[in-house]
Amino acid sequence: MISPWDRWFSTSCCLCCHVRTGTIILGVWYMLINAVVLLILLTALSDPEQYHLTSAELANDLDVMDDANMCIASAISLLMILICGMATYGAYKLRATWIIPFFCYQIFDFALNTLVAVSIVVYPNTVQDYLQQLPGNFPYKEEIAALSNVCLVLIVLLFIGSILSFKAYLMACVWNCYRYVSGRGASEILLYVTTNDTTVNRKSRFHRPPRGSPPLRPD
Repeated sequence: MISPWDRWFSTSCCLCCHVRTGTIILGVWYMLINAVVLLILLTALSDPEQYHLTSAELANDLDVMDDANMCIASAISLLMILICGMATYGAYKLRATWIIPFFCYQIFDFALNTLVAVSIVVYPNTVQDYLQQLPGNFPYKEEIAALSNVCLVLIVLLFIGSILSFKAYLMACVWNCYRYVSGRGASEILLYVTTNDTTVNRKSRFHRPPRGSPPLRPD
């Protein structure tokens, strides 16, 4: 009987490339995004007056982003660059354990988005509260606010569901890459042990010393 894990296992992703290639591309893409965010945060910390906000309402909402919070965000971006680099290196060098931290991050991110979807279902008024907090020059704010609460919740849930489906697919690709790399490493170890054992058996069969002769010295 085929287990569910083996049933969903595949060595291809995006209908064209290998799971190793997909994991490497995904890791590099995440590294680039976090590198850009880290560069913006470090530049803003070094010269805060350069990044002034023209909208007074938006500036008031972002006053809470003080230096301490920006340092924490920079540290998180640096940690994400490290985790994505480990996943890229692990997929390229066939090191399965290096992929695990990135997969754990994907699980954590998926769980957070799921909690957001659940909170919208339980508290549907949060969508209206969020719309009221948007700046006045936000495009189509009045048209969106004119919709009914049920329609807004359905639109937001559809959007979050699409994101969750895409994230679940990326999680499956990384997990299949981990399984592929782990299986490849296990097969190489088994092949090495089998070849070594066969060589030892052949030596013992064809180079058996005659009876009464002294034992062979180890090499």
